Amino acid sequence: MTTRRHALLAAATLPAAAGSATAQAGWPGADEIARRVEEARAAETAFAAAFAARDVAGFRRLLAPDTIWMGKAPLHGPDAVMAAWNGLLTAPKPPFSWSPDLVLVLPSGDLARTTGPVLDLEGKVTARFQSIWRRKPAGGWEIVFDFGTEVCH
Repeated sequence: MTTRRHALLAAATLPAAAGSATAQAGWPGADEIARRVEEARAAETAFAAAFAARDVAGFRRLLAPDTIWMGKAPLHGPDAVMAAWNGLLTAPKPPFSWSPDLVLVLPSGDLARTTGPVLDLEGKVTARFQSIWRRKPAGGWEIVFDFGTEVCH
């Protein structure tokens, strides 16, 4: 419980930290950070939608070239992720779904964290996903780290 409490307190202090950190030269202002939060939310939502639609190319397009996914063993790069997820992506129906309920963007505007519930086919929460996204120089976001944690029962 202490770990969760620390995480919640850290998340609660981010807006205050972001307000003071934006004084760094070249960093975006609060309005731009808010826009990037919505961009990162949209990227995560598009990623989940590609999975739900069985859109293999759309799913892969959001993976960074240097992505690392945690599972039983780390998966390094899009090829490893796609090979490990092939059965999940090509099954007639998606075995689970997800959507972000928290999106945070660093004051620099270049990294985002998305997290939210993972639901089974019956809509029961079975896990939480945690993803780290990097903003590309030309705009748009790519996923660099992904992992899930089971929920306590």
